[in-house]
Amino acid sequence: MSGYASNLAIFITIFFVTCQNPNTGVTNQPQETGARPTFVTMQGTPALDGSGSDDIWERTEWQPISHLWAGAQPTPDDFTGRYKLAWDENNLYILAETTDDSLLDALQTLERFWDDDCLVVLLDEDASGGEYEFSYNAFAYHIALDGQVADMAPDSSFRFFDGHCLSRRISRDNTSTWEIAVRVYDGKQYTDGGDNVPKLLKKGKKMGFALAYCDNDRSPERESFMGNVAIPEAQKSRGRLNADAFGILELR
Repeated sequence: MSGYASNLAIFITIFFVTCQNPNTGVTNQPQETGARPTFVTMQGTPALDGSGSDDIWERTEWQPISHLWAGAQPTPDDFTGRYKLAWDENNLYILAETTDDSLLDALQTLERFWDDDCLVVLLDEDASGGEYEFSYNAFAYHIALDGQVADMAPDSSFRFFDGHCLSRRISRDNTSTWEIAVRVYDGKQYTDGGDNVPKLLKKGKKMGFALAYCDNDRSPERESFMGNVAIPEAQKSRGRLNADAFGILELR
C-alpha cells in the first residue's frame, strides 16, 4: 500500500467554475467558493463512440490537464491533455483528449497498473470528503488504453472495476479521444461482490471530482502524473488518501 500511495499522492485544489451562458452555452469562469472550490457541468447525453461530436460537447469548453502531480514535467511534444464534462440521470460523462508521443499498455494486469499510460477518474459520490485508504468512501478509477478499469479495494488489494466506467477511445497519430460514461456508486454502501446499484443523478447533486493522466514513455515506471489542477508541493505526499482535497462538482 505504501508504494501505491506514494506513487499516486495527489491533493486537489480546483479553481474553475463552469456556468451557463445564454449566448454560447457552457462557459468556464474562475471563482473561489470557500475551502472547497466548486465547478458545475450541464446535462446532456453524448453517444459513446469516441468521436466527441455531440451537441453537448460543442456547447462545453475544454479544461486543461496541465499540472504536474508527480514525476517530471513533460514537454508539449511528450504530453498534453484536456477534458469536458456532462451528465444525465444514469452517468457522469467525460470527454478527454490526450496527445502522447508514446502509448504504453505493457502490464495489462493488476500489477502496477498506474505505471502504464492511463486516465484516472477520482470520484467522491456524496462530496463528504474524508479518508478512503481502507474504504470506498471515494474511488480512483485507472482506465487503461484497452478500457480495463482498476482501483484499490479496502483490503489493500487491487481489483478490476470495468462495470463502473464504460469507455471508447479513438487514436489518430499521437492523439487519443476518450469518451467515458461513469456510473456513480454510493461508496459507503458499496460491498465487493454485493448487489450494488448505481445512483440516479439529478440536478443539484454535488460530488467530489478530479481527473489525471499517467504518462509512461516505455520506462519501468511512469515518468509523469499530470492533473487538471495545481497541487501545492507540501501537500503531495499523502493527499490522495483524503477526499477533502477534491473539488466539488455540481450538476446543473
